[in-house]
Amino acid sequence: MISRRSGSVAAIRLESPRQDDVMRLLAALDAYLESLYPPESNHILDIDTLCAPDIRFFVARRGGEAVGCGALRIDPTGYGEVKRMFVHPDARGQKLGRAILMRIEEQASREGLEWMRLETGIHQAAALALYRHAGYAERGPFGEYAPDPLSHFFEKSIDPGAKRRAARGR
Repeated sequence: MISRRSGSVAAIRLESPRQDDVMRLLAALDAYLESLYPPESNHILDIDTLCAPDIRFFVARRGGEAVGCGALRIDPTGYGEVKRMFVHPDARGQKLGRAILMRIEEQASREGLEWMRLETGIHQAAALALYRHAGYAERGPFGEYAPDPLSHFFEKSIDPGAKRRAARGR
């Protein structure tokens, strides 16, 4: 998927998180989250987990440089979870977060998932706006998450296979 805004182009592709520039991006995300929340309210997936078979990890690159990322975690009960969404501060305001989220949802649809879920923190106004604008509705904790006054939980119904049907002209 290619995202265009203000004349700049970002390619969003499945990639390994085990790349130096991507690990720097993830370290920046970790530092940001750790500045906002205590450890018990941070639900950070480590590099090994991001390389697991149930994870699809996406990197947004502009001019070859990693400027954003996001992951789809496929839960064994049949839903997808958005994880590790981040856009470098220098690349914000260009709708790149929305493009990454759309790519994650597209992959979830290809994988036959009907629901997307996510957890994000109360101090992340831009993330909350992004998810609400993308059609995510608030819900209670899911999976292994416990209620947390510093968390918001969201879900969205997606149509598995819709992209395939559209491509075939149905």
